[in-house]
Amino acid sequence: MLSRIQSALRETISHDAPRVGPFLIHFNADSDHPYRNYAIPDDGAEPTPADVADLVAAFTRRGRKPRLEYLSPVPAVDAALEAAGFTVDTRLPLLTVTLEELRIPDAPTDVYVVQATSDADLRASAVVQNMAFDAETVVSQADVERLRDTGTDGGLVVLARWAGKPCGAGMFLPPRDGLAQIAGVAVLPEYRHRGIASTVSAELTRRAYAAGVTPYLETEAHNARRLYGPLGYTTIGEMIAISLPG
Repeated sequence: MLSRIQSALRETISHDAPRVGPFLIHFNADSDHPYRNYAIPDDGAEPTPADVADLVAAFTRRGRKPRLEYLSPVPAVDAALEAAGFTVDTRLPLLTVTLEELRIPDAPTDVYVVQATSDADLRASAVVQNMAFDAETVVSQADVERLRDTGTDGGLVVLARWAGKPCGAGMFLPPRDGLAQIAGVAVLPEYRHRGIASTVSAELTRRAYAAGVTPYLETEAHNARRLYGPLGYTTIGEMIAISLPG
């Protein structure tokens, strides 16, 4: 399954990703945020020093921080990047759950989750995600369109409301090879620790299986235990983010 996930991640960006040696690169035209710009190595990649230098140059030309995300370990890639000065930023457990093991918690009182399809709901979802991840309240039309695009190719965006007010959001990305990545699960700071993230994650997982695809996700270790463990998720691997300092 790990190989299928890595292939699915590459396929997700392949429609507009330039290739540099054994790497595909996803550049976000609207944002230089490191999380939105990254490269993924090919299966079995054995990059040369020249390949890595070309990769760095491609990011530099775009004014982006050289950065990669991939399932670890990949010894040849790990060694080539380390030799070029790259350092690991994060190591995130990779999790999945079977339908038989999925446990759906009771939603908090006055919380309901809907699929976000209207401009208003998509914008509210973007506001929640921006504030939760970047402490940024400004939402551009590009943010809204990015979420809209997620829902046009088999993906899904959901919005949670507490007593009618937006409080949480999340999505699963367009499926590839029968797999769908759950991402962007976010709760506004004033609504945290009330079970909303669990409710959003469980709803996304349920909807993924209803659509006939298997969900997976990457998250911090404490969330793997605290948030996703009770839903039935188990760790199957490790995703690393690695970048060139400076």
